[in-house]
Amino acid sequence: MAKTSNSEKAVKPNVFMRIGLFIKQIVDELRKVVTPTAKELFFWSLAVFIFVLLLMALVTGMDFGLGKLVLWLFG
Repeated sequence: MAKTSNSEKAVKPNVFMRIGLFIKQIVDELRKVVTPTAKELFFWSLAVFIFVLLLMALVTGMDFGLGKLVLWLFG
């Protein structure tokens, strides 16, 4: 493909063709999606739940610890 000069503008397809192309690309991508089995879904959900609990514990510990530190410094 040859380079185009700056004076030449690329011609876009009309808006309906662009929307149609967009929808076609969405359908093509959705066909690649693999649905997890019930067992996989359960274990991934459990892993996310445990991770969230660990982060909650970490943030809670930091909150209490920094609160005690601030009260000790300025209290």
